Amino acid sequence: MRRWLVLAALAVLPLAAAPAPARETQAQSPFMLREAMIPMRDGVKLHTVILIPRDAKGPLPILFSRTPYGAQNQAPASMPRNWAALAKDGYIFVTQDMRGRYQSEGGPFTLSTEIRTGKGATDESTDAYDSIDWLVKHLPGNNGKVGMWGVSYPGLAAAIALARPHPALKAVSPQAAWIDYWMNDDLHRWGAMRLTYATDWVSSLQVNKEDWDFPYPRHDTYQFFLEAGSPADIEAKYLQGRVPRYAEMIEHPDYDDHWKKQRWSDSLKRTNVPTLNVAGYWDQEDPWGSWQIFYKQKQDDPEHLALMVAGPWSHGYWRRPASNLGRIDYGVESGTQFQEQVEAPFFAYWLHGKGTKPDYALKSFQSGSWTWKTYAQWPLADAVATKLWLRADGSLSFGRPAGSEGCRDYVSDPARPVPFRPHPMSATYATPDWQWWEAEDQRFVDDRPDVLSWTSQPLDADLTVTGAITATLMASTSGTDSDFVVKLIDVYPEDVETPPQAPVGAYARSLNGYELPVAMEIRRGRYLASFEKATPLVPDKVVAWDVPLRDHDHVFKKGHRIMVQVQSSWFPVIDRNPQTFIPNIYKARPEDYRKATQKVCDGSLVTLPVVK
Repeated sequence: MRRWLVLAALAVLPLAAAPAPARETQAQSPFMLREAMIPMRDGVKLHTVILIPRDAKGPLPILFSRTPYGAQNQAPASMPRNWAALAKDGYIFVTQDMRGRYQSEGGPFTLSTEIRTGKGATDESTDAYDSIDWLVKHLPGNNGKVGMWGVSYPGLAAAIALARPHPALKAVSPQAAWIDYWMNDDLHRWGAMRLTYATDWVSSLQVNKEDWDFPYPRHDTYQFFLEAGSPADIEAKYLQGRVPRYAEMIEHPDYDDHWKKQRWSDSLKRTNVPTLNVAGYWDQEDPWGSWQIFYKQKQDDPEHLALMVAGPWSHGYWRRPASNLGRIDYGVESGTQFQEQVEAPFFAYWLHGKGTKPDYALKSFQSGSWTWKTYAQWPLADAVATKLWLRADGSLSFGRPAGSEGCRDYVSDPARPVPFRPHPMSATYATPDWQWWEAEDQRFVDDRPDVLSWTSQPLDADLTVTGAITATLMASTSGTDSDFVVKLIDVYPEDVETPPQAPVGAYARSLNGYELPVAMEIRRGRYLASFEKATPLVPDKVVAWDVPLRDHDHVFKKGHRIMVQVQSSWFPVIDRNPQTFIPNIYKARPEDYRKATQKVCDGSLVTLPVVK
């Protein structure tokens, strides 16, 4: 599942090995392969694969990646395209199976990101430390400098090494990493469970030592999850104790110490290891964590070692030679440019001493203009917080309405939740649909009575939005718990292209009128007052719902319109809110799921960081 996405589709994991005698497999390969079982401080040995360039002419630095998806123990027949820029400078590529996965000892694999203390304690940061220590001491032909990199889980494994950095660790690039399982990214969105991901991704890592596919009994996963019941029902019917992390989610619905201990970034102190954080603005899995690592590092970064790179990419898409944002082809191989112009120079400077020290805060491939931007600081000093008001007549305006305009309302029914992508809906990794659901044309929900839309007039000039976007809804529910989802959308003109007449279905898939979501997020009502302790809402009481919409860099082009959509379900990427408060939302009974009338009222707005 996720291993296919990371290894086959993205080819992001540096194939690696570890010092046993070099194996002459694949004589045509540009690498010689070694394997080793590297001992950790508690005696557990981790399977490690090492690829040594055949043309090495002197000691080389090590590029090290740790993965739960299986270190491939076969040398590539030719140079992987997305290593090409790095390989020109020369590296020993090393990949390691994480503790409890594939050929490594230990386990079971817990997905833990806790930084443990005490004599003999081990965690992912100590395993990284011990592995680096062994590699620089025992791997012939290395120059004593190590870089770590990776996308997704390997990105987390690279990032967490910063909690206890080995002296030989000279550069790190966490790409699509995460820091807080409860707040955002893989398992939750602001405390709302990512239901599909918690079910199939987590089970793929814990049921067996190697990848395992959740046995969906039907093709349409929307219908499967609707019929399966609550998360606790899914645990009882399908997982039955075989997926400890899923069970932990059910038993710890709130932001308690169980989750706070997983917040490994609390261990980050002064930034002393150069770090190239990478994120995709349309990352459907881990859009938040790398930004938060960057922000945490910048709190104490006197040498300006923390860098950020972002672009119009889905999960790991910067490792592909592609030029598209979903269906939108912008004609520039931004991922290839990232590899050649950003990533390779970063590692070359810190591991080879070549070139000049990177001196930016953020490099962004800006969507809309489809050009690279370099920012000396982040956030931008000249970004002006500009309020976009939601009007009762369904329009948007940059001027605050005069007087009271009332509310708009809809009925949210948990028995018919709003889908997060069109259904019938394939399993997470079964089809390419998952890759770009966050860029999916939102017209597929336009005609639903439980989705409200507000639309601006066509813009008379380009509008550049660079920085953190936020939304505030003045809203109420007739229930005692509720969710609100806010989407900021770029609406393309109706005549942006001549739609093709063939093949079948192509006409409907043109970009004319395309509703491109720029930012989307959810807030769960029970956590408005406190993340640590859930509390019921007062029925029909209008309160402020603050909805963070993350950092973005986007140009709404002249002639485009801005749209805001609001709904109360996002299924099944997010579990259904029963709209009746119960202490543990994941144990809701069928009778707890009730319709509720939702109102969005005067004072609702989206705040845009506008750059002129």
